[in-house]
Amino acid sequence: MKKNMGTLDRGIRVILAAVFAYLYFSGTVSGTLGYVLLAFGTVFLLTSLVSFCPLYPLLGINTCKTK
Repeated sequence: MKKNMGTLDRGIRVILAAVFAYLYFSGTVSGTLGYVLLAFGTVFLLTSLVSFCPLYPLLGINTCKTK
């Protein structure tokens, strides 16, 4: 896998994952919407850890500045 996510993109995803987890575990969001947010948060966290988003090549996006 070739990196396609920049530092800012990764940081935003980690923050969103933390917000989604907080909303779910604090009970603010529950039910189906809570599970969906938790799933998105998990995907955001995993993709930021590996610096690769599988949708970016399909959309022609690359936020990583490495060559």
